[in-house]
Amino acid sequence: MAKTKVSRAAAENRRARRDYTIEETLEAGLVLQGSEVKSLRAGQASLSEAWAGPEDGAIWLFNCHISPYEQAGQANHEPRRPRKLLVRKREQQRLLDAAGREGYTLVPLKIYFNDRGIAKLLLGLGKGKKRHDKRQSEKDRDWKRQKARLMREKG
Repeated sequence: MAKTKVSRAAAENRRARRDYTIEETLEAGLVLQGSEVKSLRAGQASLSEAWAGPEDGAIWLFNCHISPYEQAGQANHEPRRPRKLLVRKREQQRLLDAAGREGYTLVPLKIYFNDRGIAKLLLGLGKGKKRHDKRQSEKDRDWKRQKARLMREKG
């Protein structure tokens, strides 16, 4: 996978890395209406309850809330409509096979605009964490923070 420069995040799923162990990520395009793009640019979106999955042979983003754009009038969009993700066929099949394994799911991590100004979705393949895994990752994060603080003070 190619490394891409992520800039101008429009929406971020902050709980995703807490609830899932993300094993790999993929950049996908989104099929959006004009009023949805305007709302995303204004930062009026939420990925907190969103999920991705297969439907009709494609990967779709479900339950992502993009607020209606006030100036759009009657040409506005439905806030929680399913949105199709644009992924190459080979990547799509690989993701669907991987997500079909037990315990794995497709987790939307971030909606952002790339360098060309096109809205993209950072999609992760994650495995759900158990409660003790969450505690351990929190302990590790606290220890790293404390270690960095000690190194700053002593060194």
